[in-house]
Amino acid sequence: MCSDETLLTAAAHGDQSALRDLYERHAAAMLRLIRRLTSDQGAAEEILQESWLAVWRSATGFRGESSVRSWLLGVARRQAHNQLRRSRPRFADLAEAYEVPDPAPGVEEQVVVAAERDALRTAVRALPEHLREVLALVLVEDLAYPEVAEVLEIPVGTVKSRMSHARKRLGNMLAATRLEGTARR
Repeated sequence: MCSDETLLTAAAHGDQSALRDLYERHAAAMLRLIRRLTSDQGAAEEILQESWLAVWRSATGFRGESSVRSWLLGVARRQAHNQLRRSRPRFADLAEAYEVPDPAPGVEEQVVVAAERDALRTAVRALPEHLREVLALVLVEDLAYPEVAEVLEIPVGTVKSRMSHARKRLGNMLAATRLEGTARR
């Protein structure tokens, strides 16, 4: 099994199978990142394809200052921002929306878990975009702070600061939500 660096170098020299291997390893993470930037599945898939074209064209520009994964996520993020700046917002038909049922065992547990999950989602959505972005890359994509810094093109100290602010704000918002819930009972 080849390393990501070896595969990217091979892709830079025109090896399509190396690019395919990189795609199989990293496309899902790239799509998750793009989906956090747009709610339109079709647009996200289009941006993903544009991202891989950009990877193919610019693979020779990889300098090895970061991991291949963080470089690929940075390419996806830049492509998404570029594409979304050029396009008009698309509105989804609410009739087409659906919910995936929670497979939790009991009704009472489901209600409690759903309330906690909703409170967390609401709190995360209330964060400014720059804090949500860092939070997602660290907690969802499991990137190290230096890799997040590379993806977002910001200093590592800024990543640490944003994570600290995000955790503090989330803690405060969730504590306030619990207090409101206790006061209603």
